[in-house]
Amino acid sequence: MSTTDRSRGARVSDAAGAGVTGPAGTLAAEGAENADDRVGTPVRRSRAATFRKSMSNPWASLIAIVIAVLWTIPTAGLLISSIRPEFSVKNTGWWTWFTNPEFTANNYNLVLYGSEGFATVFINTIVITLPAVVIPITLALLAAYAFAWIEFPGRDWIFVGVFALQIVPIQIALIPLLTDYVNWGIAGSFWPVWLSHSIFALPLAVFLLHNFMKDIPRSLIEAAMVDGAGHVKIFFQVLLPVLTPAIAAFAVFQFLWVWNDLLVALIFGSAQNTAPLTVRLANIVGTRGSEWHLLTAGAFISMIVPLVVFIALQRFFVRGLLAGSVKG
Repeated sequence: MSTTDRSRGARVSDAAGAGVTGPAGTLAAEGAENADDRVGTPVRRSRAATFRKSMSNPWASLIAIVIAVLWTIPTAGLLISSIRPEFSVKNTGWWTWFTNPEFTANNYNLVLYGSEGFATVFINTIVITLPAVVIPITLALLAAYAFAWIEFPGRDWIFVGVFALQIVPIQIALIPLLTDYVNWGIAGSFWPVWLSHSIFALPLAVFLLHNFMKDIPRSLIEAAMVDGAGHVKIFFQVLLPVLTPAIAAFAVFQFLWVWNDLLVALIFGSAQNTAPLTVRLANIVGTRGSEWHLLTAGAFISMIVPLVVFIALQRFFVRGLLAGSVKG
């Protein structure tokens, strides 16, 4: 028995000792072997070393710090303006707060519980965003698996058609969709917003997740099939754990898109009981353009959740963006 065979047998034994049997055990051993091979590739190590060296350059660090500061200044000004009294906001710049600091929570109180009613539309935005993220990702995962690993007539042509849908402007579909929603009797509810966001997100989601799935070694899928796993078992036990970074990356994109969307919300969800934050914020700009203390407070409220989501999923977001970018 060669050294390679003995090391492979040791991996299988380790997987079995850990309580992983059947397809999962074989796949764990294969994954460990493939991971060792990738880590041991000199080309991959040299690329990683070059990347680390370039990022440790003091000039690169200085440029990154300058960009971060410039990017943060408007957000800091927005936050400071939102906690200043109305008179100060309208008569002095936000930077004067550093020499004459003033604090008030009245702006947030008026926006959330006053005539603007941001507390209600905040809940509406969450109700709109979560299904509009889950629905397209669920459908795209199933479609991407079929395009990547199931042979059927016309598969390549259908995938090209799905990819081509990305270049179709969403504006040309708004009126036909609105007509259909009215005919179906669902206009004025959350369903038109959910369906519209899902329809517009599906082509890109299918394309991205399909590419991630095709980067998975075919040997993993073949090993699972040899061990008797069907498509359902392969999808849930083999591919889904590996696709977590890709799913998280697209989920962040879709969440930010839906949360900050105004066009779809204005056309399909502008009713009083379905209006999200962006629609109400646009109304404040139009009807109370001079009420800067309310605008800044409302704008910062609309930023809180996207910031929390991005920070919480940043690790998966970066891994999802970099997955498949380097072939080792």
